[in-house]
Parts: sequence; C-alpha cells; structure tokens
Amino acid sequence: MIPLRDNQPTSSFPIITIILIAANVIAYIAQQVNPLITERLTMVPAEITHGIDSRHVITLMTDSGLLQVIPRAPHPLWITVFTSMFLHGSLLHIGGNMLYLWIFGNNIEDALGKVRFTVFYFVCGIAAAFAQILTGPTSTTPVLGASGAIAGVLGAYYLLYPNARVLSIVPFFLSFVVEVRAAVVLGLWFVLQVVQGFEGWGMQEGGGVAVWAHVGGFLAGVGLILVCGGRNLAARQRRMVI
Repeated sequence: MIPLRDNQPTSSFPIITIILIAANVIAYIAQQVNPLITERLTMVPAEITHGIDSRHVITLMTDSGLLQVIPRAPHPLWITVFTSMFLHGSLLHIGGNMLYLWIFGNNIEDALGKVRFTVFYFVCGIAAAFAQILTGPTSTTPVLGASGAIAGVLGAYYLLYPNARVLSIVPFFLSFVVEVRAAVVLGLWFVLQVVQGFEGWGMQEGGGVAVWAHVGGFLAGVGLILVCGGRNLAARQRRMVI
C-alpha cells in the first residue's frame, strides 16, 4: 500500500518535519552536483565495525615521486552514521521517504514537541543504522537513506494513532484508492520488512534494501515513544485539537 495522506489533525505547524524534508532534498541536489558526496558520506558497516577507511584513492605525487593516500571517508568514520541519513540513491528513493515523513512525521512532532521530536528522529536513525550493522558487520555495501529514522516515526505513529485513517493506493491488477486504518498500513509494512529481512538477511554484498535498518528504526520508535509517555501524549494532543 502507498499512503497518500492521513486524517489525523495537528495543533502546531510541523516546522521540524519541513526542515528535515528540505535538508534531505538539498542534500540530494548536492549529490547530483557532486557525486563525490555520495561516495564519501554513505555509511559502510565494515568501516564502522573495523574502524578502517576502505574508501581511499592513491595518487602519485609527480614532484616527489611519492604515493599519497587521500582518504575519502570522513574522520571519524562514525560520522557517516549521521550523514548517510540525508543521502538517497534516486528520485524514487527520496520521494518515497519524504512522502512517508510528511504524512506521519507531523503528528509525531505535534505529540512530542519540536525539541523532543528532533532528538527522537536522530536516535531512531542511529538505532536503525546499528541494527543494519549488527546484521551485516562485514558488509562493504554502502548504506544510505532516511528510511531508518522515518521507520521510527512509523513505529511511534503505529502506537499513538492506530485508528487513524490513511488514504492509500492499493496496487493490484488495477490499482485503487481506499481509506485504511493506520495499524493495518504500518503493521503490514513492518511485517513485510521482517519477512524480507529473514529471506535475504538484510542488505548483503549484492546490495538491496536495508530492511533490518527499517526493523530496528521501527522498534526504536515504539520503544522511545513509550519512554516519552506513549498514548498519554496522543490523548493530550487530541484534547488540544478539540
């Protein structure tokens, strides 16, 4: 199912959600202008676990005849856990991620508040990255995308607003649009990630979708929103809207 919008109102302007979307779009444009950004700032699990920069270029210094190794990955390497959250591989990749962030992020921002939502988003992204690292610690396949952090937003939304209605496209022989409970849309999405993860054990050397990052981010979102007050936040926010 492809979500188009939800019917859950908000009581505040989602400035942080908009800033995050703008940051991702700007980063994607920068990637197209300078492809080296993608090469330098994506996260490589094996680099994080071994602390070794595997992305370097060796150039010959013609004036002295010496070889110089120029690192391509930033230092320290763990910075790529953050930078990779803003990078995407295609228009479809960033378009899908930003659609999910726009539909579901504004409500979680509304429930948590600006500062806590910002912290929540990045903690979920970090949890997602390490979930992917744990399932493929020797992988040299670059990982990029905001989907891990956004999965945390989906996990929080699943817990807070399970009965919200989400207008979704259901692709079948003939696609049709229908309103579906958020618990169904997000629950099916999560189950699909888990199934794909066990079928292919996440993203391995051949590349693909980092589904264990999605699973880790989603579970982190559920856990964090419980720590932050869970359903009481949603109830308080609904009273403010009414």
